[in-house]
Amino acid sequence: MERLQKIIARSGIASRRSAEDMIKNGRVSVNERIVTIPGTKADGKRDEIRVDGNLISTEASNVYILLNKPGGYITALKDPQGRPLVTDLLDGIGERVFPVGRLDYNSEGLLLMTNDGEFSYRIQHPKFKIPKIYRVKIKGSVTGEEINIIKRGGKLDDGFFKPANIAVEKNNRKSCWLRMTIFQGKNRIIRRFFDSMDKPVVRLIRIGVGEIELGDLREGEYRYLNKNEVKRLLDIANL
Repeated sequence: MERLQKIIARSGIASRRSAEDMIKNGRVSVNERIVTIPGTKADGKRDEIRVDGNLISTEASNVYILLNKPGGYITALKDPQGRPLVTDLLDGIGERVFPVGRLDYNSEGLLLMTNDGEFSYRIQHPKFKIPKIYRVKIKGSVTGEEINIIKRGGKLDDGFFKPANIAVEKNNRKSCWLRMTIFQGKNRIIRRFFDSMDKPVVRLIRIGVGEIELGDLREGEYRYLNKNEVKRLLDIANL
């Protein structure tokens, strides 16, 4: 017996967090009985578990994909405004996959996608401290004192933000390229932090997650993670 949201996530229907919302919204049934309490336990092999009336399978093979996301794509499975989706870039993928975390519409770079909900949960959740590495181009130059301010972090509306590491790559009068490592994953947190310093982000590229790097993968292209890469990520997350 295990928690229902974990069973749903393992089936590839959605991430664990999304599965919790599905349960709360009455979209999940176990043996023809609607369940609305996340944490309810079930047997994935014996119980009849349905989402929106559709029987789920817990035997789906796990798929792990690294996509070099271009700007101008939504990190979601659907968009009411009809904008391009990251899944539009995944030609030839047999399994249904979903994004691991988010890169906002204008951001670029390394985006993991999978049908493994437990993997997605552990890579995203800040308590597992999976580092995310970014190259950040901000408007205008930065002084040594401003770099110290960035290192100390600052308070935002939804909590305190502090990068784990920061380094200057290129600095001139019009712009500055920074390399930044963070553990936090709140929505648009890097952009909001620099906005608070009146240093708007011009370009944001994720180049690494854990020990996995974007490398020379071209914009809009994807590749499968190998078993070694998946293991290294899960080792960091203690799975």
